[in-house]
Amino acid sequence: EPNLTGPPGRLRAFGPRAASVTVSSHLPAARSAVWDRVTTAAGINDEMRPIIRMTLPGGIDSLDQVPVGELVGKSWVLLGGLVPFDYDDLMIAHLDEGTGFVERSTMGSQRLWEHVRMLADDDQGCRLTDRLTWEPRLGLPGRPLTPLIRRFFRHRHSRLQRHFGATLPTAPSIS
Repeated sequence: EPNLTGPPGRLRAFGPRAASVTVSSHLPAARSAVWDRVTTAAGINDEMRPIIRMTLPGGIDSLDQVPVGELVGKSWVLLGGLVPFDYDDLMIAHLDEGTGFVERSTMGSQRLWEHVRMLADDDQGCRLTDRLTWEPRLGLPGRPLTPLIRRFFRHRHSRLQRHFGATLPTAPSIS
C-alpha cells in the first residue's frame, strides 16, 4: 500500500475533535484506468451521483491540473446535484500520479477535511482505499458524522465497482 502523507500545507493540524474512517475495495480494472477515472471531474461526480455533485474551480477538469500545495478556490457541493449546501476550499497537498493523492482542505462545515485516496495493484485489478479525516467547525465533535461519511464513501466505491464491471460487487471494507 502506498504511503501518501503529503505536506500539511498552510492548514493547521487536526485537533482532538477530529474523526476518521477508511473504506477500501477491489476494482476489476488496471490501476491506470482507475486513476484516469477517479481524478476527473466527470468521474468524481459519477461516484457521488445522485446524492451530491461538486464543481471544480477555474475550469479544472482533472486533479492532475491542480497545482500541488496551493489553494485553488472553492468547489461547491450541490445536494442532488442542484442545491448548494457546502463548499470545499480545495487544496491538493500531495499527488503521486497513478498511485494517489491527498486533498487537505477547509470546508464551510469542516475546519479541516483530508481525503487520502490510494490505488495499488492487486491480483485481479487494483485496490482503491479512501481515508477520510475531518474536524467540524464550531467546536463540534467529528465522531457523530462517522456513519454518514462511511456510508457515503461506501456508495462511491459501489458506483466505481459498477462502472468497472465487477461481476460480484463486494462490500467495501471499512474501519
